[in-house]
Formats: sequence, structure tokens, C-alpha cells
Amino acid sequence: MTEKELIKGCIQEDRYYQQELFRRYAGKMLVVCMRYARHEMEAEDLLQDAFIKVFDNLNKFEFKGSFEGWVRRIVINTALKNYSKKSFKQEQIGLENYPDPPLEPEAYAHLQEEELLRLIAKLPEGYRLVFNLNAIEGYSHKEIADMLGIQESTSRSQLVKARKMLQAMIIDLQKIAV
Repeated sequence: MTEKELIKGCIQEDRYYQQELFRRYAGKMLVVCMRYARHEMEAEDLLQDAFIKVFDNLNKFEFKGSFEGWVRRIVINTALKNYSKKSFKQEQIGLENYPDPPLEPEAYAHLQEEELLRLIAKLPEGYRLVFNLNAIEGYSHKEIADMLGIQESTSRSQLVKARKMLQAMIIDLQKIAV
């Protein structure tokens, strides 16, 4: 069945079509939720909340652009609403413990995607969200600032700090592997 048929069936509240839509997109969207959640159960809750919003708003999808992109946007917005603005205030991390280490491009190459996602999940909440939105989802600092209700400079600063922390974690992994 086509995507358009699937969406129309869901709008008519046909359970078969709803189950099929969930089956097609839940796996991809759970991966998105995992990037924003602190643990797997929270990610699953986010996924459920997001799909409720997807089903409630399907009649607003205008068949312009990617349906998967539209669903992803709802998933991301649902995840972001779970975090309060205070999460993005400057977090006292003590970045002196995370100097600018020299990091060769090959350092990233050996990391499996799952390993990298685990490292990203260890970042403080505000850093993790900004990193995910910019580096993974491709949003600009202006868009991130608007979504999170923060200054663009805060977004930039938290991205820099997130990258420094990730670099330090990758170097630590390399030391362990040697």
C-alpha cells in the first residue's frame, strides 16, 4: 500500500492502517527517541506519546514533503517538551577536566554507531540535546535556540562543550583499547 493510502486509512481510524503505520516508522523513530532520552523506558514513553500526536494530527499532513520527516519533527518536538528550559542553563561541569585533546579523524572511524550513541547519551542533558539537534538532526543554532527557548550563543557554547567532552571520552576509550 502507498504512503497516501496508509495515511488516509489512519485518518479514518482503521486499526489495520494504524498498526501498519506504527510498524513502518516505530523502529526509526525509537532510534531518534533514544538520542533524547536518559534511558530506554523513557525513549519508549516518548515514542508512544509522539505517535499519539502523529495519529491526532494526521489530518494536518499536507502531502508536501517527506512524511517520515514530518513524523520525525513530531517525535523531536515531543522529546524536547519533556525537558524544561532550566536544563539548558550553563551546567557546571568543570570543563578544565576536558581539555582540547588532539583527536585524529581516524579516532571516530573505529567507533560503531551504537558506541557513539552510548557516549552521546552520557553527555549532560542540555549538551546532549543541542548536540543531537545540530550534529545529528542538522538544525541551525538559530533553529535550536527557537526550539529550546535559549540564546543562539548558548546553543553554540553547549555544542562546543559537548564536542570537547565527546573527544575526551573517545580518547579515554582509545587508551582502554590499547
